[in-house]
Amino acid sequence: MRPKPHTQMILFLALCGFTVVQLTPIIWAFMVSIKQPVDAFATPPLLIFEPTFQFHYEVWVERGFVSFLVNSLIIAIATVCISVPIGTMSAYALSRMRGGKANTILFGLLAMRMFPHILLAIPFFVLASFIGLIDTHLAMILALVAINQPFTIWLMRSFFLDVPIELDEAACIDGCNLWQTFTQVALPVVRPGLWVTSLFSLLLAYNEFLFALVLTGPNSKTLPVAIAEYGAEDINYWSLSAAAAIGIMLPIVVFMMLMQRHLARGLAMGAVKG
Repeated sequence: MRPKPHTQMILFLALCGFTVVQLTPIIWAFMVSIKQPVDAFATPPLLIFEPTFQFHYEVWVERGFVSFLVNSLIIAIATVCISVPIGTMSAYALSRMRGGKANTILFGLLAMRMFPHILLAIPFFVLASFIGLIDTHLAMILALVAINQPFTIWLMRSFFLDVPIELDEAACIDGCNLWQTFTQVALPVVRPGLWVTSLFSLLLAYNEFLFALVLTGPNSKTLPVAIAEYGAEDINYWSLSAAAAIGIMLPIVVFMMLMQRHLARGLAMGAVKG
C-alpha cells in the first residue's frame, strides 16, 4: 500500500533536509577552496565573493598532487584486485560450511578486524623495514589486504547466504565440480554484491591514513598523507587543504556515479525474501 500524499511530502522534505545537512561540509570546503584566505576566514562568513581557482592549480600542478593521486589509485585498485577474489572464495566456502567451524573462523576474523590499527601499524612497520619494503606500493597493498580481508569475507558471505543451496545441488547433479558451481552458478547470482564489496574495499583502501603515514615515503605517499601536511598556523594552507580535499573526492564520486546501478542492486540484495 502506497503512503498517503502528505506522508510522502513529509518523507521527501525530511530526505531533502538530511541531504542538505550531509552536503554542507562538502559545500563549505568547496567555498573555502575558491576563496582567498581573507575571505575564507571573514566573520561573518562571506557568501558573495570573487572566486579563484588559484589553490586548486597550486595543489595539482605546482605541488605535484597528481603523483599522490596515482599512488592512491595504484594501492587501492591493487588491494581490491587481491582482497576481493580471495575474500569471495573464502566467503563462499564459509557460507556452505556446516557446523560450528564457520562461526569460529568468522569470530576470529571479526576479532582481528576489531584490533585498533595502531596496534597493527607497528608490527607491519617492523616487518616492512626488515624485508626492505618501506616506501613501496607493495607494503601498503599487503597491509591493506590483510586488514580489509575480514570485512570482505563477512560482507560477501552475507550475499552467498541468500543463494539457495539447492542451486549448488542442482549444479552438482548436472555434472559441475565445486569450482564450476562457484564460478558458473553462485558467483553470477551475487554479482551485484560483488560490486558493493569492491566499492567499499576501494573506499577503505583509498582513504587509509594511518598505515599510509607509517609505511609510505616520498615515492609512495598517498593523498590522505599529503593533505595532512597542510593546515596548522598558516591560513593559506587551509585553502590548499580544502582544494585537495575536494580533489580527492572526485575520483570516488565519478566511480560511484558510474557504478550506481550495480551499487543499488547490490544493496538491495536480500531485502526481498520469498
